Amino acid sequence: MASALYPKWKQQLIAGDSTAALTGSGTTGLYCAMVTSSYTYSSAHQYYSSLAGVTGTDQEITSVTYTSGTVDGNDVTYTSVTSGSTVNALVLYRKNAGANTTWELVGYLDSANVTGLPATTNGGNITVTWDAAGIFTL
Repeated sequence: MASALYPKWKQQLIAGDSTAALTGSGTTGLYCAMVTSSYTYSSAHQYYSSLAGVTGTDQEITSVTYTSGTVDGNDVTYTSVTSGSTVNALVLYRKNAGANTTWELVGYLDSANVTGLPATTNGGNITVTWDAAGIFTL
């Protein structure tokens, strides 16, 4: 599967739904999850609870900016990721104060857009360095 923005999120964005906004931080911020091959992208997925094969501790993307339709933010580091998994993709989502059944999936990024994927975990850190052009562009 090539990288993609989730259609349900794009639909909410177009409709002006406040749950689609990527502004905020902490419990209302933009987050990134690492997933293994246990997860298969589906355009029907809408919420974090649809994910499988999440490894490591999800990381908040801080200092998010929006310029000319491009979303960017600080690089993220997953610390001491348990060994024995292969990270195939990253999933961006908007966290809120509710349960993960309400956290909106935003984007699926695979090896076509993320240097170093797939990555085998070995108990060490995994740092995701976003492309200089940004994380994604609408």
